[in-house]
Amino acid sequence: MGIDWLNALRRFLQTIAFCLIIAAIQYAFRPEMGYGIPLRYSLAIGMLTWALIYFGHHLFPSSAGRGWPTGIAGILLPVAGTILGYLGGVQLADWWCGWSTWDVAARAQLRISIGISLLASITGIYYFYNNGRNAWMQARMAETHAQATEARLRLLETQLEPHMLFNTLANLRVLIDTDPARAQEMLDRMIAYLHATLGASRGTEHPLANEFGRLHDYLELMAVRMGSRLSYTLDLPEALRDTPVPPLLLQPLVENAIRHGIEPRVEGGHVSVRASTCPGPQLLIEVHDSGAGLPTPIPAQGFGLAQVRERLSTLHGTAGTLDLLASRAGGTCASVRFPLNPAPAPSTRPR
Repeated sequence: MGIDWLNALRRFLQTIAFCLIIAAIQYAFRPEMGYGIPLRYSLAIGMLTWALIYFGHHLFPSSAGRGWPTGIAGILLPVAGTILGYLGGVQLADWWCGWSTWDVAARAQLRISIGISLLASITGIYYFYNNGRNAWMQARMAETHAQATEARLRLLETQLEPHMLFNTLANLRVLIDTDPARAQEMLDRMIAYLHATLGASRGTEHPLANEFGRLHDYLELMAVRMGSRLSYTLDLPEALRDTPVPPLLLQPLVENAIRHGIEPRVEGGHVSVRASTCPGPQLLIEVHDSGAGLPTPIPAQGFGLAQVRERLSTLHGTAGTLDLLASRAGGTCASVRFPLNPAPAPSTRPR
């Protein structure tokens, strides 16, 4: 197990503070000694004891989990560290102060010194052990929460993909009877789309450029079925290409725009997807359609909107929002906002 030097520095400074407190307590009971002498003994004993126990526990592989050796080693290490730290610290402080703690005249003070050192060691060991155990438990809780979040997001994604496939296959079935040539083209597009989708990363996030790539494939697929009745634009600024987003976040919104906005109109319409930023900083993604617009009153949200809201809530809590508004230019605008996370290292662009 490697040494965490940042943690070692933090424990080192905590030990110094602890030694200063012990020296102050000793000075309060024996002010005639001054503060310098108890300070030297406290620092020498405390720092050596800490160094022996802290660096010694890294010699035991079993300490990798909770940060403390298990079994007999977990008991012997603090005992041996306390004894050797006291003996070595006293020798160092004696040399520092120019006298000997082991003289007959200093026997009474020796018993007090041993008692104080033993009590301070037990207190310090308990504090550092309990602190390390709490840190380990918090790390485990964070890891478990992250795993639960990832599992939940993957479950939601697996629910989205069959929903899209059922809708597409239903449209394909109609075209097979009415226009076999377009049905064949649509089938080819669907095979290409599925190949790109199934070959993508199954993580909880991927670059926004990949999400727009999937939308392009899906809209091309829909354009085969609807012909000139559907047109679209995808607007993704270069600076936002590598921004991480959940996979298949936008596709349900585009599906809704086509199914409830464009398809009901004989002349069809236009779908545009635009990504930008807003104060926060937040990522803003808007899906506009020039279709039939929102009905009055607005009906309860369907499967796609419910999935998008649940995925935003799982990843971002109340900071992730989805709003469905009537567009000023006609039609509907679905607006997604969530905190703008730093982009990871640049990834290979799709297509």
